[in-house]
Amino acid sequence: MTRTTATLTPPAEPLTGAVTLPGSKSVTNRALLVAALAQGTSTLTGLLRSDDTRHMMTALRQMGVEIEELSETSLRITGQGGLRQPDAPLFLGNAGTAVRFLTAAVALVDGPVTITGDEHMQKRPIAPLIDTLVSLGVAAKAPTGCPPVEIIGTGAFRTGDVTVSGALSSQYISAIMILAAMAKDETRIHIEGGKIGAVGYLQITAAVMRAFGAEVSFPAENRIVIQPGGYRAADYAIEPDASAATYLWAAEVLTGGEIDTGAEPASMNQPDAAAHALIAAFPDMPAEIEGSQMQDAIPTLAVLAAFNTRPVRFTGIANLRVKECDRVEALRDGLTRIRADLATVEGDDLIVHADPALSGQTHPARIDSYADHRIAMCFALAGLRIHGITIEDPDCVSKTFPNYWAVLASLGVEIAFT
Repeated sequence: MTRTTATLTPPAEPLTGAVTLPGSKSVTNRALLVAALAQGTSTLTGLLRSDDTRHMMTALRQMGVEIEELSETSLRITGQGGLRQPDAPLFLGNAGTAVRFLTAAVALVDGPVTITGDEHMQKRPIAPLIDTLVSLGVAAKAPTGCPPVEIIGTGAFRTGDVTVSGALSSQYISAIMILAAMAKDETRIHIEGGKIGAVGYLQITAAVMRAFGAEVSFPAENRIVIQPGGYRAADYAIEPDASAATYLWAAEVLTGGEIDTGAEPASMNQPDAAAHALIAAFPDMPAEIEGSQMQDAIPTLAVLAAFNTRPVRFTGIANLRVKECDRVEALRDGLTRIRADLATVEGDDLIVHADPALSGQTHPARIDSYADHRIAMCFALAGLRIHGITIEDPDCVSKTFPNYWAVLASLGVEIAFT
């Protein structure tokens, strides 16, 4: 049954309990593709089951990859060292990582492949990745600059020196990295602009690639070198999702509670884990937060900043404008629905004008989630301190954290659905 709204009642007591976090979406979709490209049988454990990962698995099966379900969080993948031409277009919903990674990977197919998505995905830019693939000799086009994408694969592509913009989404660069390991010669990626932007996400890609036998190095701030040779099957454990953990870390400090997520931020490879230190500083978060290395944590931090002791300016977040929605504007919109002057936007910076006195007040606000899981989940945090917070399209959380609302309820949050 589809639920249209979720209205939260601030808990009277601190939130306490234990929560099992979903697996990392970023790591899961990388591991699924790399294991599929490997020769042999791999076992993945701790994986995330969500809309995004289901779309990736469905597409891989369409291209001849054998995937055996072992449990809710584990599966066995048997790859043949390549991909087969699918019989129909690959529909990937609004799964940005799946669309971008597979747009590059289907260069390994012998024949034409169409990759598409839902109405939201068809507004998300992909032209820079298409341009890079064309420079590698791949016949690729996206007439609108967004999906659908058409690739005519030949099973091969040019290697050597590849130049990409450092201003690009790191997912574009990760897509080229994963493909490059399947080449016959060394690939040297040069980043224009002097250095890599969201380097933490590229390090996640490199870690997954190395686990399956690839050789990846970062000899300079603006260079990545990938050796040829493909991937070898491996058993791989996916770590818990740091982005999902941010909501629980924030819920803990907002209510003075104690929530055991079973995840140690220091042991996580995901860049969003760095948000833990900022959340722990609440209500004295810094006046400026540079968000380029923790992009998916910014919505959590922005809502938390509404209750901080001083305003917070978020910088380095331009890439949030091309996520599932324009998250900079979505955050401004949601915050100003709570109070008209609670947030402003200057260029690509978001300024949250903190007001600790909001806690305990009633501010009826119907938050448009823009069908974006992170907008829905972060504004639920406002409902832990403010009466009257209603989230539209609450089921969009199925993209990465399907049981999010059940987790909040298990901790003692009252949620009314319509």
